Amino acid sequence: MIRLTTHCSTRLLGAALAFALLGAAPQAQESNTTLIKNATILTITHGTIEHGSVLIRDGKIADVGTNIAAPAGATIIDATGQYVMPGIIDCHSHIAIEGGVNEGSVSVSSMANIADVINPEDPDIYRDLSGGVTVANVLHGSANSIGGQTEVIKLRWGLPADKLVFEGALPGIKFALGENPKRSNSPVFPGATRRYPATRLGVEATIRQAFTDAKAYKAEWDDYNRRKATGEQNLIPPRRDVTLDPLVEVLEGKRYIHAHSYRADEILMLLHVAKEFGFKVQTFQHVLEGYKVADELAAAGSGASTFSDWWSYKLEAYDAIPYNAALMTQKGVIVSINSDDAEEAQHLNQEAAKTMKYGGMTHEQAIKMVTINPAIQLGIDKRVGSIEKGKDADFVIYNHDPLSVYAQVQKTIIDGHTYFDRQKDLAMRADLEKEKKSLIERENKEMQQQRGAGGRGGRGSNPGGVLGTAGDSSAGGRS
Repeated sequence: MIRLTTHCSTRLLGAALAFALLGAAPQAQESNTTLIKNATILTITHGTIEHGSVLIRDGKIADVGTNIAAPAGATIIDATGQYVMPGIIDCHSHIAIEGGVNEGSVSVSSMANIADVINPEDPDIYRDLSGGVTVANVLHGSANSIGGQTEVIKLRWGLPADKLVFEGALPGIKFALGENPKRSNSPVFPGATRRYPATRLGVEATIRQAFTDAKAYKAEWDDYNRRKATGEQNLIPPRRDVTLDPLVEVLEGKRYIHAHSYRADEILMLLHVAKEFGFKVQTFQHVLEGYKVADELAAAGSGASTFSDWWSYKLEAYDAIPYNAALMTQKGVIVSINSDDAEEAQHLNQEAAKTMKYGGMTHEQAIKMVTINPAIQLGIDKRVGSIEKGKDADFVIYNHDPLSVYAQVQKTIIDGHTYFDRQKDLAMRADLEKEKKSLIERENKEMQQQRGAGGRGGRGSNPGGVLGTAGDSSAGGRS
């Protein structure tokens, strides 16, 4: 086994992968009218339509039902024997981020914004498309009591970063409770001081102080704007605080909170703080002990975005159970199943199916957990999450029932354009492998020429190294 050990080689192969996969991106000549016919249509909100059709026009669902005639010039997708459902929505994702997921230097990093570092060339976008994901809530990490601003994106592979943004989606911000923000497992180096907060009660105090400051800051701006509106002259505006601006938006209902959480006591804590300051926690993420406080979550109107069956991977996850999603649903909580992982997102349909085993959820309830429920949690359910006339034409086509372990994504469609096509993907793999081999050979040849020109021996004659065997870090690569 060999590997490339030069930065140049890595970039060449990365470019080869990106350009090859771009072949799956929608082409300019693609028709703006498409008819998917002869499929089992899982509308999510209006039942299942056997031998149904969906008409797409200009990126929207123009009609859904049976016996829909194809307009002249329409692209026809014959989905006989296949299943069509809304695109999967992942309410907790970390894909498409360049430069790290955490601004962990401070405990309140609300000034940091994921939108500034969206990377449209991240291959995980394409990989998640292959699993039927069309929308992802891209979150800051959980190293902070109050983390960075979040971004909802559509997985429009091949388009620039600003074209991935889900237009009109309310912005969010990441909060975190428990071991991660108090940094239980982070080493403190000799001579260094542990970052505050270092306890669970310190996390609560940090959040409360931040909103105390935000309320005072908001009052200053409200007073300034009121006086300005009355025509008062020579006013000096308050000093802008980019850390408090997003928290004021939370207080004004203009920004959602998505809170990383595990333990029941901390979930209740944040609900109490939210009530004290008059804001709402839109979703508790992971919320592993949500089943213990499901009544309180339902009363607060907070959603729960959880794992299907992850537990006992650290101390505060020991009381997690796979029945969590079902028990919260039974109490009236809007529940979604999320990934928190690019690979996990590739089979969220199967993760949702597990709720039928653990808790007896119906087929409809299970599939809602990766479609309309996360859409509601992100405030985008008027646009996506179900197959209804007027909504965005975001679909997944499976060869079997989506909750079957045998189901494979055939096509993933966003805004009426096909961004993943299984048959095209399989067809292009041979070309990709051929191109990869050609690039490796070319890079090998160039490195050998550099060595010859620089003479034998000496580090300067081989900058960065040539090709090394796996595990050989002496050539300049990463072990």
